Amino acid sequence: MDDRRRHSDDVMVALARDRGPALHAYASLLTGNLRDAEDLVQDALVKTFVRGRHVELASAEGYVRTAILTTWIDSYRRRRQWERVRHLLVRDERLESRTDEVEARADVRTALGRLPPQQRACVVLRYYDDLTVGEIADRMGLADGTVKRYLSIAVRRLESVLGPLAAPAAARTVLVDEGDGR
Repeated sequence: MDDRRRHSDDVMVALARDRGPALHAYASLLTGNLRDAEDLVQDALVKTFVRGRHVELASAEGYVRTAILTTWIDSYRRRRQWERVRHLLVRDERLESRTDEVEARADVRTALGRLPPQQRACVVLRYYDDLTVGEIADRMGLADGTVKRYLSIAVRRLESVLGPLAAPAAARTVLVDEGDGR
């Protein structure tokens, strides 16, 4: 095994060990369940480190988070396309009631699940990653105004289910007592 591959493996192991729970939490906000989140994180790690690309530990999490987001959006688009043509090949014998599901689970994951993928991704990046509108726009390849519109619509939808949302951490004032050295 060459040094480059060994370094890549070491970075991946350290990232999975030190930041794995945070990456899984991030992915589960996008997917809505832990099993899919685990698969998504694993896919993102493979995509980031499979070719032995030289990635430093300090920037590795950012690469993996980007891979998680793009992989999730791509898979959502594939599923949506399949759902459009599936009826041509397979006939579903049972009808699923979305109403029962929404009434049974009125939590954050369900509320996020009701958002379109672009809005959902914007909300996760803004409120979970505490990114600015400009940072979200850069990461998703959108205009700032589009991100603002997605966030505005998504927040209104979430608040109708969950009640008022707290401001992102970047917008809140945090008081620190500097007198005791903490």
